[in-house]
Amino acid sequence: MTKTIISTPDAPQAIGTYSQAVRVDHTVYLSGQIPLVPATMQMVEGDIAGQVRQVFRNLAAVAKAAGGTLDDCVKVHVFLTDLGNFPIVNQVMAEFFAEPYPARAAIGVAALPRGAEVEVDAIMALG
Repeated sequence: MTKTIISTPDAPQAIGTYSQAVRVDHTVYLSGQIPLVPATMQMVEGDIAGQVRQVFRNLAAVAKAAGGTLDDCVKVHVFLTDLGNFPIVNQVMAEFFAEPYPARAAIGVAALPRGAEVEVDAIMALG
């Protein structure tokens, strides 16, 4: 088993005891991203759609650093503090992913780090 830590300045730096992503052989485990702007480490301004876009931009940057794209994701977990925002997640996700879409789970949670309304992590398979 080969384990490689993935890190990029194009996504928010880890704010805890974790790596942005870990690659094990052909599988990459992308840590959860919240809507932090990498350059400032501050939450993105705007509505939930803007927050979701920032989350997917962050995930895309980590995927790229690992040698892939969001289209290489096979599983996505979406965490929302308000499941009423799920239709917005669907709309924005369609901007970042092409068919066939990855498997996905959506989970309602009481709270997320830094008061975020959305967090997304993913599993990516590389050839």
